[in-house]
Amino acid sequence: MKNLSSGLKLWWAESMIRVLRVVALACMTATVFAQIPDNLVVEGIPPIPVALKQDASRYLEFRTAVFTAWHPVRREMLIGTRFAETLQLHAVTQPGGARRQLTFSSEPVAGGQFEPRQGRFIVFSQDVGGGEFYQLHRLDLADGRTTLLTDGRSRNGNARFSGDGRWLFHNSTRRNGRDTDVWRMDPTRPDAAELILQVSGGGWAVLDVDEAGSRVLLQNRRSITDSELHWLEVSTRRVSRLTPATPERVVSYGSARWSRDGKSVFATTDLDSEFLRLVRIDVASGSLSPLLGASSASQAWDVEAFEVAPDGEHLAFVSNENGSSRLSVLRLGSGKMRAVSAIPSGVMTGLEWHENGRDLGFSLAHAQSPSDAYSVDIKTGRLTRWTESETGGLPAKAFREPELITIPSFDRLVVSAFVYRPDPQRFPGKRPVAVIIHGGPESQSRPGFMARYNYFLNELGIALVVPNVRGSAGYGKRFLTLDDGFLREDSVKDIGAFLDWIGTDPGLDPSRVAVMGGSYGGYMTLASLVHFSDRLRCGVDVVGISNFVTFLTNTQEYRRDLRRVEYGDERDPKMRAHLEKISPLNQADRIRAPLFVVQGKNDPRVPLSEAEQMVRAIRAQGRTCAYLMAKDEGHGFAKKPNADFQFLSTIQFLQEHLLGARSVR
Repeated sequence: MKNLSSGLKLWWAESMIRVLRVVALACMTATVFAQIPDNLVVEGIPPIPVALKQDASRYLEFRTAVFTAWHPVRREMLIGTRFAETLQLHAVTQPGGARRQLTFSSEPVAGGQFEPRQGRFIVFSQDVGGGEFYQLHRLDLADGRTTLLTDGRSRNGNARFSGDGRWLFHNSTRRNGRDTDVWRMDPTRPDAAELILQVSGGGWAVLDVDEAGSRVLLQNRRSITDSELHWLEVSTRRVSRLTPATPERVVSYGSARWSRDGKSVFATTDLDSEFLRLVRIDVASGSLSPLLGASSASQAWDVEAFEVAPDGEHLAFVSNENGSSRLSVLRLGSGKMRAVSAIPSGVMTGLEWHENGRDLGFSLAHAQSPSDAYSVDIKTGRLTRWTESETGGLPAKAFREPELITIPSFDRLVVSAFVYRPDPQRFPGKRPVAVIIHGGPESQSRPGFMARYNYFLNELGIALVVPNVRGSAGYGKRFLTLDDGFLREDSVKDIGAFLDWIGTDPGLDPSRVAVMGGSYGGYMTLASLVHFSDRLRCGVDVVGISNFVTFLTNTQEYRRDLRRVEYGDERDPKMRAHLEKISPLNQADRIRAPLFVVQGKNDPRVPLSEAEQMVRAIRAQGRTCAYLMAKDEGHGFAKKPNADFQFLSTIQFLQEHLLGARSVR
């Protein structure tokens, strides 16, 4: 060993560690394998040894708690969390208190809200099998009975109560399966629900309702960069456009809320700005005025969420600053703003005021903590943690914090990524890499909790590079559009730039790189394998687009036009030819690295056929392609047994094809 080079010594040490790990686990069990659930289709995936499940078990038991709503009378939270196989609604009556389960179902609950006067019942949303045809239900707290409020067939969402609690407004495709019309119901008499506005298109959404239920704020969203606001007078069914027409430019409007006096509307918009900023719109005149000064730091980033306090005098908002959330409170009368400094750096969601006007509830996740429910007292600045979710017995310090890197891409555009590195004491030398690409495509990789991916870091020594390529949200509207239509493959070239960067980093091994992603990230995985197969060891495609033309043809009708704006309209011959040209399915012969494809049978967004045709094409080339399909899932796996099997299969796949050693568990 004295004459071995340092690189060879490192290889020898890592090999011996793997061998010892193999022997130890083999001693635990040599022939016992985990059972495959009947609802899964498993092809080309080795049996999962029980020893692997035991080894990864702590990483399978992370929980989260998502703040959902305040009780209108009591200081009590409604949260979503899992104590069995799916996320269900629970009540928490005090910080750190027990979580009392309210819904009991084999299907996950998507969200809920209390009846806003006395909190006598909860309205919640739920689909079946991941099909995303969400139905609204009423849960009566007095007796625990659940009543279906919608028709059981259509897609329903954006449910908003009137302030007095009498009416519930929501969008529904009930009329024709395509257009998201506006419906109104008394939730205690769902049979009397009525269609109050027919719309054209699937991008209409109910945003807010005034106190008496007489006026409804609506958004018409054609794409993430193109939308407008309207308001509906319920008694006359008359719709008035609230935002100015801008035929010469594309403008986006995000959240919107009525002021307490009903004379104005607060909204976010990128009108005359690269980023979403807070504005006040006068309903009578349509005049628009910014709420924050041009020098405010929040003007350099998107305001991604806000809520008006019950007193009408305060407005809390969250800005997205390079992926991290920052909470501020604005006094509407004086225009004075102050940041809330007590909140740790992380990602906030679900902002809502309590009726007491002091407590602001939200969810917060960061690299060393799963999502938990919090509140902050706006008057004192005191932060209160209501839940503390389990981390499988792993200490918080075991989870690695990311570093933010920025690099120039092929055209000098600056793109960024969060890089998570394994502990160098445990895993010295150049580390293998998994590049994990977000979906959307208008989503954003953010420094939240990496959940099961921490197993890759802490147990396998794999570094994670989590990029935000062009087209990602959070970096301005121009950045958002740089991958639209004919520019689609420019985002794939960004991945090439990150591969170049990996080759320059002394702690990363450019000869051992995998690429992974879900939804649009699945397309990016496939496209990266097409263009960079000689630089990638393997890829994991989860519910990914394989052919843009077949995807646009077969995705659910209510969302098809929205996707055409982003990807291109396949009905145009020139665009159709371009989409066919860049689709990974038509370039399967260029994919030489092993591929793992994961799909839900009931996926309404990226249909099952996208996965099936890709698997056939890769296998026709004589290449390695593992396939996992869940019959009771949709756009990603939401049920714990399915998600567990997917994760364990992914570990085996990476062990064999990224780490260079065949799976031994």
